[in-house]
Amino acid sequence: MDAETAHNVGIALMERGIAPAESRRDDPALRVERWGLTFPNPIGLAAGFDKDARAFPALRAMGFGSVEIGSVTPRPQPGNAKPRVFRLPNERAVVNRYGFNSEGHDAAAARLASNVPQVHAAVDRDLTGYGPLGVNLGKNKTTPEDDAVEDYVEGVRALGRRADYLVVNVSSPNTPGLRNLQSKRHLTRLLTRVLRARDALPDGHRPPVLLKIAPDLTEDDVKQIAAAALSTRVDGVVVSNTTVARPDDVFDGEYAHLRDEAGGLSGAPLFESSTEVLRELYARTRGKVTLVGCGGVSDGEDAYEKIRAGASLVQLYTAFAYEGPAIVPRLKEELKACLERDGYDFIEEAVGADHLTGKAKAADEERRKHARSGW
Repeated sequence: MDAETAHNVGIALMERGIAPAESRRDDPALRVERWGLTFPNPIGLAAGFDKDARAFPALRAMGFGSVEIGSVTPRPQPGNAKPRVFRLPNERAVVNRYGFNSEGHDAAAARLASNVPQVHAAVDRDLTGYGPLGVNLGKNKTTPEDDAVEDYVEGVRALGRRADYLVVNVSSPNTPGLRNLQSKRHLTRLLTRVLRARDALPDGHRPPVLLKIAPDLTEDDVKQIAAAALSTRVDGVVVSNTTVARPDDVFDGEYAHLRDEAGGLSGAPLFESSTEVLRELYARTRGKVTLVGCGGVSDGEDAYEKIRAGASLVQLYTAFAYEGPAIVPRLKEELKACLERDGYDFIEEAVGADHLTGKAKAADEERRKHARSGW
């Protein structure tokens, strides 16, 4: 069975409730509080898995700290021609060029309405045990670059009332011209309009707005994104989407035939580059913008490294596609072990720890040394 068919079968089963559920409560040490929302743990499912809001109830029940649907475009569009997904199993990686295939705002809004209350953030997390639901917004391929802002504003208006948080995706490599929107000038205009639309939502619901960026950035690119994030006061940044890079150590040998396939590379080979962009963005925003680490997370150590680099939350997709639901409790157990090994009582204490200086750095190193001596 090819990769996309296998994915669609999985979504169909989950849509019918045929999926395992996690009954255990998360350890309080893993809880994250951000934007007035409670994440029972920092391990989230990234956008791209449940593009059209078909399976999110089953996914949320698997124990993720959050689930993000989408990307959702204003109007339905089929995406790129098939085949458009290629597995690299020995590298724990995937190349995809889906191209924002989406059933559109109306279809997603209808499914969200039938499964969540109008203001989902009002749900008592202690009663549901579920984490926040995010909605990732994209633009239609036929929308001119100069008009892209309107697609995102339309997404806020159509889906914002039914989201715990929103993500503005300007970083998919599979929509022509999309990544051009990552310049400071474009981002400032885009985020200003999106935040204004968010603030105008009815019923007082103000879901936080995050920006999702690419890993293929220069130092100056990161500097511009940091400046735009700080000046617009966007609520957070997801770092990162897939990469257009084709590392020789991945594409020499058995996967050489996939080197020239267009699309974004995800999975383990993305970990280092996405984490370095995350680290640099945290340093440039001085911890004032909440960051979500995404890219190549496949175990608790990966998640922990992104958290120490500056992420308050992390997301995965490719590792989940390979391993299935069992990866969720495993990652949480491994992450808790990392905390205990280094002497942290709560996950939020470790956020940005690699950036500590002076006495704070010395105290952190001493705590880790003391904790590991008894490990």
